[in-house]
Amino acid sequence: MTGVVYLVGAGPGAADLLTLRAVKLLERADVVFHDALVPDEVLFLSKNSIKIKVGKRSGRHSTAQAFINKRLADAARKYKVVVRLKGGDPLLFGRAQEELAYLKKSRIRVEIVSGVTAALAASAELGVSLTARGVSRSVAFLTTRAAPGERPNAWLEVALAADTAVIYMGAGEAESIAGALIAAGKPPTTPVALVEHASLPGVRKLSGTLAQLPALAQRCGNGPVAILMGEAYRDVAASNIIASWPNEKSSEHSSSSPTARATRSGRGRSSSS
Repeated sequence: MTGVVYLVGAGPGAADLLTLRAVKLLERADVVFHDALVPDEVLFLSKNSIKIKVGKRSGRHSTAQAFINKRLADAARKYKVVVRLKGGDPLLFGRAQEELAYLKKSRIRVEIVSGVTAALAASAELGVSLTARGVSRSVAFLTTRAAPGERPNAWLEVALAADTAVIYMGAGEAESIAGALIAAGKPPTTPVALVEHASLPGVRKLSGTLAQLPALAQRCGNGPVAILMGEAYRDVAASNIIASWPNEKSSEHSSSSPTARATRSGRGRSSSS
C-alpha cells in the first residue's frame, strides 16, 4: 500500500498565513520535501518529519525536476504522509503540473492544499486592493521567463491587457521588462510597486513609476520580489503607506535618483512563528 503525496502551499513566508489543513499535514508528515525559500518557522511545524530541501532558485544550484518527481514517488511507496511544500500556492509558478503528471502516471495518490500566493501578500503589505471599482477590473499574475525549448512567453501582451499586473521573479529582469512595456506603449508614468519578503519581518516596499523600475529593483536585496503595476497603485507613492527609510538622507531622493519612497518593516515575528 502506498502513501499520499500532498502538494502544500507554504504561503509567502509568515507561518501564521498557512492554512489549517497545511499545518495539520505538516504535523502528520513522515517526510517533507521543501522549497529553498520556505522559512525555518514553517518547517518547525513539522517536528517529527524527515526534511529534504529540493528547492529551485534562479542562478543557483538546484535539484533537477525529474529527480524531484522520482523522489516523491519513491517516498510515497515507503511513507504514509509525504508533503511537497512549495512557496506561495503550489499551482502557481511552482512546477506542480510536472509533479502531478508524474505521480499520477506512477499511480500515486496526490492531493493539493492551496496557499497564499505572493501577489496577495504583497498587495496586502501595501494596503491596496488588487481590484478597484472603475480602476482595476482585471488582474494578471505572470512571469517573463521561458525555459529553452518552450514556446515563446506572451507575457507582454498579458501585462498590457490587464488593469493590474503582478510579475513574479522579475526583479533581475527589471530593465528589460520596463523597456519592453514602454516600447509597446505603456506610459512611463504607470505606477509600480515592488515588495520583497512579503509578510515577513524586514519586508521591503518600494514604489515609483515604470520608468524608475530598473533603479527600484537595484535597491532590492536577494529575497523574493513581486512587481505590482497598474493604476490601483497610483496613490501608494504619495501616501504614508510607504514612508521613507529613517536612515536615508534626503539627498538620496534627488532628481538624479528615483523619486520613489521606500520602507523597511521592523515588526517582530508573529506568535505562531
